Amino acid sequence: MSEIQTFADNRPVGFAKPELLAPAGNFEKLEIAIHYGANAVYLAGKDFSLRNYSGNFTDSQLAQAVSLAHANDVKVYVACNIYARNHEHERIGQFLETVGCIGADAIIISDPGIIRQAQQIIPHIPIHLSTQANTTSYSSALFWQSVGVKRVNLARELSLAEVTQICRHANMETEIFIHGAMCISYSGRCLLSTFLTNRDSNRGLCSHPCRWRYSLVEELRPDDFYPVIEDPRGTYIFNSKDLCMIRHLPELIESGVTSFKIEGRMKGIHYLATVVKTYRDAIDTYAADPQNYALNPRWEQELSQVYHRKYCTGFFFGKPEEIAPNFKDVHQGQIHRFIGKILACRNHTYHLVEIRNKLCRTDQVAVLAPGKAIRNTDILGLYDENGAAIDQAQPNTRAILKLAHCFSKNDILCKI
Repeated sequence: MSEIQTFADNRPVGFAKPELLAPAGNFEKLEIAIHYGANAVYLAGKDFSLRNYSGNFTDSQLAQAVSLAHANDVKVYVACNIYARNHEHERIGQFLETVGCIGADAIIISDPGIIRQAQQIIPHIPIHLSTQANTTSYSSALFWQSVGVKRVNLARELSLAEVTQICRHANMETEIFIHGAMCISYSGRCLLSTFLTNRDSNRGLCSHPCRWRYSLVEELRPDDFYPVIEDPRGTYIFNSKDLCMIRHLPELIESGVTSFKIEGRMKGIHYLATVVKTYRDAIDTYAADPQNYALNPRWEQELSQVYHRKYCTGFFFGKPEEIAPNFKDVHQGQIHRFIGKILACRNHTYHLVEIRNKLCRTDQVAVLAPGKAIRNTDILGLYDENGAAIDQAQPNTRAILKLAHCFSKNDILCKI
């Protein structure tokens, strides 16, 4: 974009529509991210990423993932963002060769040593710098650009003004997190898990001790535990809030950031479907008519329904209360509201559904479909896979639901 025109309020008329980048912790989540409108996904192999417990992909599954994503015009970025040890050098090299062979669109790296390996082994694959590298200035961004990095995922500690400055001064792609859990430590470089459980968070093994309950103990009274600040569930000294920037999409878009990233490779498909769908709707609405854009209250209502900690705007606006520990309202949303996903629609109103939580014939359901408002509907009939009428469907089974309308494969069902 060579020139940006502005309104009276300095909002740009011309802008680059940002990429919506979604997590894909396994193949099912990949399908959901594609279905609900992600432009790109980030995922990982079985080793060398920071989410070793998210399921992830074997080498053959990585190839299948790239094929499926590319068939739907979705890009795939493969994470290899641990800080490596000497004994892993050879195996990392083998993994990089795999990434090059499957045709990934980029590889996400933190460690300069792995960057060097990638440039030697797969020079045709673009390198994206992980947020773990804590890039906080355009000077740093320009350095990474000078050594061959195409995109930088900027540190979460930056304000929106600082993000905008980097975008203006560094002629390279940038990426920021816009939604999801936030680490209490500087750019995620935390040693709590390593010291307390011998599981290194910088190598994908974090046990999340920052989410545990804590009390104070006085040296001469080792059996007396003193709460600091507590709710009925306990005390959460380090517990952070969750990031949610749905109210501030225009400011984020106008900053010039290339890609908006959603956190959550270990979250469920209800979370993923809801968050991707909501931000897809908001970005597309803004792009269609920036001058008359307004926040749709439905978006916040939808995001409030998924399981989350109290929402905040993180460091973007420099408000201390937004990054203060979350001592109360530790969990919000309705985790058992999720029913399952549609596997197929038969004869327009009969839907084969994979059931994840108990469903009764008398329940009302809401259906999340891409690009549409959530639609509420009665269950007109409930049957087992063989077509026999039933009153209840149990978790980890399949059932046939007769609904008033026809919905699509991978649409998500929730209880009202």
